[in-house]
Amino acid sequence: IRETMSFNRHSYERERFSQRSKAYCESTLQVMRLWAAYSPSMIFVGSFGSVLILWYGTTQVQAGHLTVGELVAFLAYVALFYVPINQIHSVNNMLQSALAAGDRVIEILDTMPEVRDQPGVTAPPYRLRGDVAVRNVTFNYRPHTPVITDMSFEVKAGERIALVGHSGAGKSTFLKLLMRFYDVKQGGIFLDGHDLRTLPLAYVRDHIGMVQQEPFLFNGTVRESIAYGDLSADLGRIEAVAQAARAHEFIVDLPEQYETWVGERGVKLSVGQKQRVAIARVLLKDPPIIVFDEATSSIDTETEVKIREALNELTHNRTTFIIAHRLATLQHADRILVLMGGRIVDHGPHDILLARSTTYRTLYEAQFDLVKA
Repeated sequence: IRETMSFNRHSYERERFSQRSKAYCESTLQVMRLWAAYSPSMIFVGSFGSVLILWYGTTQVQAGHLTVGELVAFLAYVALFYVPINQIHSVNNMLQSALAAGDRVIEILDTMPEVRDQPGVTAPPYRLRGDVAVRNVTFNYRPHTPVITDMSFEVKAGERIALVGHSGAGKSTFLKLLMRFYDVKQGGIFLDGHDLRTLPLAYVRDHIGMVQQEPFLFNGTVRESIAYGDLSADLGRIEAVAQAARAHEFIVDLPEQYETWVGERGVKLSVGQKQRVAIARVLLKDPPIIVFDEATSSIDTETEVKIREALNELTHNRTTFIIAHRLATLQHADRILVLMGGRIVDHGPHDILLARSTTYRTLYEAQFDLVKA
């Protein structure tokens, strides 16, 4: 779901879902209509036949051509014959169950999302530069349990900002707030001076590209997976961003190259390969703000170096937020924000933090001691 939201493909996926659902509903309703008409007809025919047999059998008994026992036995055989036909009534129960299930599905589909556009909101008639201001932001998933507390900082367009901290420090939560998967409880996040809550969701997500730790690839070809970032892109542009993300080198080795089917029903890509496809997808989208949520945590060191080299060029003049467990990935960031318990406890370049921040130095030394071990 977040993959769809971050690429602003709500309408695209809704249309796909609607087309398939409509076809399925129409065929199912047609079958149910036929069964609903057939069942009463069979009951009437069965009842009429029994009455006719009883009347004719009675006349034959009176004429001495048939005994009462033979008539009763014949009626019993007829009743057994109609048992399977009468079972068609169970279709009505199935139909009622289907309608009840449909009501529950419709109830879910009709539920209004918590995060939605305000009435009358309009998008600015220009592309955002990428200035980000976070002012006194507090957020909690559950009441009285803040995940982020009074967070404030500013980022100029084109800056590369890294967020580090122990698990649960609030790094990923901040990125979710930036993508507006949730709205802040207190304070505000501003893009080029505009409060996120006053901008259309589609406009915000068109200007932010996100690479998650475990990206999701829809069933389809590699070309379609990358083109999710821009549905109008031609193969030339797709190959260009794949090369920049260092994905081209493994794609050309696939059975059908860019037309190879991937996903649950196709070729299974490794986590590192999926991440490179996801990076290419974001680069094709070409947003002014890029978010990497632990995007290199599952990529081997050699591949990570290649991606880092490409990103150093491709993030030029783009506001970039990076979360990574490998602190070596963050050393070239313009600033590093050190988070603890949902608060920013220090910030600055790598060298300065290494000298003055106990929290950052502890994270750094623990990681490199682990690597040496």
